Amino acid sequence: MHTQLVMTVIGDDRRGIVDSLASIVKHSGGNWLDSRMALLGGKFAGILRVSCPDEAVDSLRTALKALDKEGLEVHVEENRDTDTAIDAGESIFMEVVGQDRPGIVSQISSAIASQGGNVEKLDTGCESAPMSGELLFTARIKLRLPEGTSLDSLQDAIEKIAADLMVDITFPE
Repeated sequence: MHTQLVMTVIGDDRRGIVDSLASIVKHSGGNWLDSRMALLGGKFAGILRVSCPDEAVDSLRTALKALDKEGLEVHVEENRDTDTAIDAGESIFMEVVGQDRPGIVSQISSAIASQGGNVEKLDTGCESAPMSGELLFTARIKLRLPEGTSLDSLQDAIEKIAADLMVDITFPE
């Protein structure tokens, strides 16, 4: 039998972090299933899911704990059954672009939550606008609306805040 584990990883960026993690997973007999990793503000941050033989879970946890000495914090959780009602419903993609200011993510996530939506993936960033050089906020959001909730109702909730936020929000196919 195998156990699926979800891990969060954070530490000062340096060469070889992913290699260290991959080696530990491999030596435990585990299989690297999926991950999201990025360099943010000089910190390496990631989340990954692995499958590991039940009898090797404790040794995998011990090996990962040893990475603390290298300045890498790893938190491990057993993956619980993901077949829940939160997975039901329509998957929606949304893009946001506008002049950066505090509160954009908060207001958009509140509008999504007000419709019963669940944010499944959120990628944000800031960059200089091509002509003005002002800071431009961008976001790509994958969310799931519960069954019975229409895209129109989400769009109405988003339109109410878009003008206040001074952002363009689109729902690409």
